Amino acid sequence: MLSTLKRSTKRLLVLLALLPTAVLILGTLYMLGMNHLEGTPRTFLQSIQWASETLTTTGYGGDSHWDHPAMAMFVIVSPFFGQFMAFLIFPLFVLPYFEEQFEVRLQHVLPQMHGKVLFYRYGPAIESLLEEFRRTNSPFVIFEEDMALARNLRDRHYNVVFGKLADDASILARVKNARAVVTNAGDHANATCALIAREHGFAGPLYALADDPLYRPPMLQIGATEVFTPAHVLGAALASRASTRISPPAEGMHLLGTRVGMAEFRIRASSPLAGKQIGDLRLRQNHGVSVIGQWLGGVFTTTKGPETRVEPGAILVAVGTARNLEEVERLAMPIRRTGPIVLAGHGAVGRKVLEMLKDARETCVVIDRQAAHGVDVVGNVLEQATLDRAGVREASAIILALNDDSESVFATAVVRDYAPEVPLIVRVVRAPNTARIYRSGADFAISVGQVAGQILAYHLLGEQVIPVENRIKFSRQSAGTLAGEHPWRSEALERTGAKIVAVERGQDVLIEFDDGFSLRPDDVLFVCGTINSLERYQREFEASAAPARN
Repeated sequence: MLSTLKRSTKRLLVLLALLPTAVLILGTLYMLGMNHLEGTPRTFLQSIQWASETLTTTGYGGDSHWDHPAMAMFVIVSPFFGQFMAFLIFPLFVLPYFEEQFEVRLQHVLPQMHGKVLFYRYGPAIESLLEEFRRTNSPFVIFEEDMALARNLRDRHYNVVFGKLADDASILARVKNARAVVTNAGDHANATCALIAREHGFAGPLYALADDPLYRPPMLQIGATEVFTPAHVLGAALASRASTRISPPAEGMHLLGTRVGMAEFRIRASSPLAGKQIGDLRLRQNHGVSVIGQWLGGVFTTTKGPETRVEPGAILVAVGTARNLEEVERLAMPIRRTGPIVLAGHGAVGRKVLEMLKDARETCVVIDRQAAHGVDVVGNVLEQATLDRAGVREASAIILALNDDSESVFATAVVRDYAPEVPLIVRVVRAPNTARIYRSGADFAISVGQVAGQILAYHLLGEQVIPVENRIKFSRQSAGTLAGEHPWRSEALERTGAKIVAVERGQDVLIEFDDGFSLRPDDVLFVCGTINSLERYQREFEASAAPARN
């Protein structure tokens, strides 16, 4: 029966036995000392009374005088022994007992798991996904081994189970009926969880989030269905946003050769474009430039109608001839795409970013506090002297791959103030801090939770994969029901978010259209937009992709 009791309960029982034992021993010694050393005998009851008063340091009453040195020393030491026991009792016996009584609400075994997803350990990589689970009312259970974190999750109304998997594998006995398992601990702990889950008969999908891609093959051998390395995917996302060599600005742009270009402009608060509606600016009519959309807070939105507002601080994406784009440059501030890429932070994510950039033959300058192979400037990114040595103002982009969000927020503000014209891309540790990073001045920010959430949402919630950013695409399309309309004056076309930037008619490619121009059924249109806006265009006008020109 004792084996079934909690550890703190066992300790409390030991305490209940120890206290009367200590009183009996101390009382007996006092009775013997008073009889043989002082010559003033005390009864056993009087001696027990003295012992209890001494151990509890409540006082001695009338029995407070001793002549024999040994007896005096015994009486002097006894209160200190009582004090020592008092300090020992509360942290080792009493407090753990009451803590466990208050922790009764924490589950210590898995509940019924039918239709539920089990997440092994909580962390930044899955917090965005769990919020999506709650939004869609998808059931899940978190198995957590950190007591303080488990309490915090419980207080946030998560379904959490606390335990130590290495001490008691039977905690996962009900995992057999789970819909899926996601391991989010260290690589070694993930392997243990995967093995135990399979030992308990779990045959469903088991997804492991790994720190090191080298562990992918052994994790698959142990029993993982898929192994993902979100930190490395995050590094790739940061690198692709900084380098046009890794991720070209627009897929299919080569179809138009050098006739049409694409440019990005940061809209300064003082720009005549800031705060205006697209329709009022008449950029297409006056400058022959089509605005595809704008980046704001890391989100790309296509323009949908003349009422679309150009937000101050946004990055406007426009297409047109080089000459026409230069005219718009004078109204806004162009985004420079020349110069080295400056990377601040040489941790796991930073090294992955650097690896990808060098594979793309980009020139990089690396800043880090610690000297190491691959670090070009040793210093603090918060200091202007470090930014000067790294040549930040001459960079084509700056990537902050720091390990602390508080530092990232401050560094973003410092770098934005120091180099307001340079694109600033920031790695975020915890997804909730992304908004703060944007408010500090980042052009693009992404967290490992966003990356992992996108990957796992596809497998666990049946959601389509959401790209890290909406890439712009040029596509050859038939005119469909848009025939007879002017390519720039269709309200239905504006609602799709797609833009017609050129028309192929016979052997000619037309990029400027007078007021009387109208589309023919056999025209081939060069349509620009995101994948979603191109799909809306095809549905709206019953159009289809045109075959490539021979």
